[in-house]
Amino acid sequence: MALLFLLPSLMGLIFLSLLPMVISMVASLTDWEYTRGLGNWNYVGVKNFLDLFTDAWFIKSLKNTIFYTIGTVPIGIFIALVIASLIDNFCSDKIAGYVRIALYMPNICNVVAVSVIWMALYSTQGPITNMVRALGWEDPPRWLANYHWALPSVMVVAVWAKLGYNVFMYGAAMAALPRDLYEAADLDGASEVQKFRYLTIPLLQPTTFFLTITAIISSFQSFGYTNVMTKGGPIDATYTLVYYIYKTAFSYTKTGYASAIAVVLFAMLLVVTIIQWIHNNRDE
Repeated sequence: MALLFLLPSLMGLIFLSLLPMVISMVASLTDWEYTRGLGNWNYVGVKNFLDLFTDAWFIKSLKNTIFYTIGTVPIGIFIALVIASLIDNFCSDKIAGYVRIALYMPNICNVVAVSVIWMALYSTQGPITNMVRALGWEDPPRWLANYHWALPSVMVVAVWAKLGYNVFMYGAAMAALPRDLYEAADLDGASEVQKFRYLTIPLLQPTTFFLTITAIISSFQSFGYTNVMTKGGPIDATYTLVYYIYKTAFSYTKTGYASAIAVVLFAMLLVVTIIQWIHNNRDE
C-alpha cells in the first residue's frame, strides 16, 4: 500500500529527472544532434569536455554566471536581512504580515511578465532612465543594450524578484529568536544597531547559510530573465551557463556538446549541495 501511494512521485522522479540525467550523461560522450533522433550518435569520449577549455563562449558564460552569483547572492541576502529586521522591530504584527506579502509578490509572478515590466522601466523614456537623468546623468546608457550595463541590469531584477522570499525566511527565523537576550541587551544599554550586529546576525547564521546555498544554486540556474530581456546579448554580455546550454542544444543542435556543459554545471551544483548537506548534518 505504501508503494502504491509513493508510485506517482517515484514515476515522476524516474522519468522526469533520473532518466533524462542518465541520457544527458551518456550523450555528453557523443556527437549527438537531437534532430537525428535518440541513439543516432557516435562515441567521442571526453572530447566535448576537452573542447570546453578552448571554447570562448563557454568561458565567457562561466565568468558571467560567477559574476552574476557574486553580485546577486550577498547583496540580496544583506538587503533582505536589513528589511526583515526593520519589519520585525518597527512594524506591528498585523502590518508586518501585509508588508511581507507585498514583498513576496514578485517571487510568485510570471518571469515573462516581470521581465516585460522591467524592460519598460529600463527603456530610453522609462522611469529609471528619467530618474537617472534627473539626478544629473545627462546621457545614461541603454541599460539592456549596453555591453557593460546589460548584466548588472538583469542582476537588479533578480535581486528584486527574490527579495520577498528571503525576507519571509528571515522573518520566520526572527520570530523564533530568544527575546530574553534582547531584553538583557536593553538593560545593558545596547543600541538597535549593536543588537542587530552582535545578536541578530550571529543568531541567524543557520538561516543565512541556507539562503546563501539555495541562492547560489538558483543563480547558477539563471535563465528566464536573460532569455526574455536580452537573449544573451549584447554579443555575449549576458550569456549564462544555462542559456548557453539552451542555445547550443536547440539553436545549434549540438546536443552532445550541450550535455557536456550540463554535466559540468551539475558537478558544480553537486559540490554546493554536498557542502550544504555536510553543514546540516554537523548542526544536527
